[in-house]
Amino acid sequence: MMRGVSTWAVAVRKPLPEQVAEHGLEPEEAPLGDIEVQSFPLTSVLKRHRVLRLPIIRGVVALGESLGIGFKALGIAANAQLPEDEKDISGGMWAGTIVVAIVLAIGLFFLVPVGLTSLIKHQLHSSFLFWLVEGVVRTAIFLGYLALLSRMRDLRRVFEYHGAEHKTISCYEAGLELTPENAQRFTRLHPRCGTSFLLVVMIVAIFVFAPIGLPAWYWLMLTRVIGVPFIAGISFELIKFAGKHRRHRTVRAIMWPGMQLQLLTTREPDLAELEVAIAAMNAVLAVEDPMAATAEERVGMEVVA
Repeated sequence: MMRGVSTWAVAVRKPLPEQVAEHGLEPEEAPLGDIEVQSFPLTSVLKRHRVLRLPIIRGVVALGESLGIGFKALGIAANAQLPEDEKDISGGMWAGTIVVAIVLAIGLFFLVPVGLTSLIKHQLHSSFLFWLVEGVVRTAIFLGYLALLSRMRDLRRVFEYHGAEHKTISCYEAGLELTPENAQRFTRLHPRCGTSFLLVVMIVAIFVFAPIGLPAWYWLMLTRVIGVPFIAGISFELIKFAGKHRRHRTVRAIMWPGMQLQLLTTREPDLAELEVAIAAMNAVLAVEDPMAATAEERVGMEVVA
């Protein structure tokens, strides 16, 4: 999936009919059919209301739009792997999937850490130690979750396509011709990756929750839910700043842990997978040139792939 300023596109390599005739594709089986590309217009609400472009707020809005695009792209990819005589996954089922995914993410990364830390709250005797331990627990759960995902065979090709997206974007940003061979030369790590953003979220949460102190457990739980959009907005601004100054030595050092974390969520793609990523990029470039857009127009593109 590739996103521009006014359009976004999804490219999927469809399986051959005989590959899905009986039991469908195996998790590690590569589809061998043609590449199917779909493009969609993109009109961000950030362009309609000035208040939505204010710092922090713009990050929440942009990330909400990115989540919507991402889930729609996943739906397109999933439906493309189904046999032709099988019905597409319904919109209602995808909506339910989105709700469940968001609830689980908030529960796992925000409510579980504060709940576990609350079990030893009286032994800590300090609000400083409480939020420090909670932050460490939250980050540990996040890193453990990514490590577990990286070992799942079913997601190997997903991570390879993730790497293909990064390589293709880097090839485009370097001004080279978009060919699988050219894209293969680049690293699969990218400074605007969503994985790096999520690590920033885990760290920012430590400082955002620190001033709250140690209220009753139900207030602790409520603040962790209510604080999620605020944390996401601050994290967005930090990623935006880092993207503008990513050649600065200090910024690169700060970004290094997030970049290394992408080693868990990306894998080296093959040329066929890069061809799919390039097809999605070319669909965007057929409509616009994101590099020629102004900084204001590119709000929301600070976190990609």
